[in-house]
Amino acid sequence: MSIPVSRRLDFTEIPVIDMAELVAGDDDQATIDAVGTACRDVGFLYIQNHGVPQHLIDDFLVASREFFARPMDHKMESVLSDRMRGYLPLRYRSYEGEETAATSNQQGYWMGVDRPFNPQNKLDGPNVWPEEGEALRSAMEAYYEAVHVLAGVLQRALSLALGQESDFLANLHNPAQSLLKVNHYPPQTDPTTVSNIGVVPHSDEGAFTILWQDENGGLEIESKSGEWVEAPPIPGTMVVNLGNAMQIWTNGEFSSTPHRVINRSGADRYSIPFFSYARWDAPITPLLNDAVEDLGADICEVYQLKAWRRIFPIANILEPA
Repeated sequence: MSIPVSRRLDFTEIPVIDMAELVAGDDDQATIDAVGTACRDVGFLYIQNHGVPQHLIDDFLVASREFFARPMDHKMESVLSDRMRGYLPLRYRSYEGEETAATSNQQGYWMGVDRPFNPQNKLDGPNVWPEEGEALRSAMEAYYEAVHVLAGVLQRALSLALGQESDFLANLHNPAQSLLKVNHYPPQTDPTTVSNIGVVPHSDEGAFTILWQDENGGLEIESKSGEWVEAPPIPGTMVVNLGNAMQIWTNGEFSSTPHRVINRSGADRYSIPFFSYARWDAPITPLLNDAVEDLGADICEVYQLKAWRRIFPIANILEPA
């Protein structure tokens, strides 16, 4: 029996928010309020006029398609490192040891801030690039730089929406540990179990994710009533969803919403998520709404390494200190 096709969202359920004034440096209160409402009610929002040039997306897609079409032995020369950089093969085992353990029907490529190995911070490390991979490297680095600026705009807007100083989230993030990934999902017209869909149901671990998705769709979110609903692509927009760290920091005021991917389009699907992670020593503990700060919580490095070891056992992620 196939997984039922999900109901398609209308755009009153996930709001479309114009970011033009915020991107221009104007703390427009109406936009900030709209962002805050979406984060409290849904945990997902579409953003338009986000400031990331279309040509950077186009260049990234051309380079990604070329790389993913290469023979497997060539791609495996840059396989995912223990610092979450490099190639993640198709149908890797994910969420090891949980009831949701599955073989995700996607392949991907990861990069982050290029830093030398750091014994103090196991999230730091050099990027991994394939031989004859200059096109992929230059496209990913250019896109990362542009979306990193957008992440800073969102950090400011989210901070103000929470009634905090404008640099509240920036202070938790700098220096950045954020990661960029490009995903390729082969066509999947009739999946029969959750264990063989594009990405199994999950919530992201970081503060928030900025996602570009192509016209083929496939992203689905779980509503608060437990219903799976499609979040279809809207031309010229990106999707922002909150992660578990944000829900923890805000003591539940902002929601981290479960989501999954099923590529029913009959065509290859590509998406580009940017994962905004806190600085390595940021506390992952409730910080707002009368929360007790000293809970013995993990710092971001330990929190993130634990998550990566659980989600990506193929990468032999380092043990947290």
